[in-house]
Amino acid sequence: MIRTRTALALATAAAGLLSVASVTATATAAPLPLAGSTTVTPAGHAFKATLSGKATLKAGSVTVTCSVSVSTGTVPAAPGNHNAAGPVSSPISAPTYSSCTSSMPGVTPTVTTSGAWTVSMQHGSPVTATMTVPVGGLVVKTTGLASCTVTTAPTAAANVGGTWTNGAPSNLTFSNVSVPVKVTGGFGCPTSATSSTFNAVYLVSDTTDPAQQITVAP
Repeated sequence: MIRTRTALALATAAAGLLSVASVTATATAAPLPLAGSTTVTPAGHAFKATLSGKATLKAGSVTVTCSVSVSTGTVPAAPGNHNAAGPVSSPISAPTYSSCTSSMPGVTPTVTTSGAWTVSMQHGSPVTATMTVPVGGLVVKTTGLASCTVTTAPTAAANVGGTWTNGAPSNLTFSNVSVPVKVTGGFGCPTSATSSTFNAVYLVSDTTDPAQQITVAP
């Protein structure tokens, strides 16, 4: 009888634990709230993003600095320029980078980009922007005293998060964003680095009608 009661007590306790675990799992799996609405205007207008100042990409102890960078794209035509519950995405040209220098003496960097890049805008406080780099979409190669290759997004597309500010022109800012990289090469190359830090500010202008501004609203 004592054994029977003990077994029943253990079974009851186990059932209680399972019930708590079930409730906890259900609470954890609850869906996140939907993002707010986003509208990018003017619908269908082409835009150009031009680097303001300098862009830096730091991997380990090595920093590559570029003073020229440009990308172009087009705001989706209506109604694609509006999303009632999330961001609005636009394909952009792979940004070009030139006039680049390295923090390593006697080393010259060259930056090449390729593939299908996109940028998405999400209205909020602040307005957020995400630039998606395709697999291997940005490669830095150095020559001189150190021959290194730094490949961004080496195994999967990488999302680079930034902020958007409406203005004349509007601007897109990336501040100390971590981006996955793979570094190969010999002496002097930061081969142990698995991520790099990206900084850049782009001024975004409307090239279809320069009198207007590219704007992100609800």
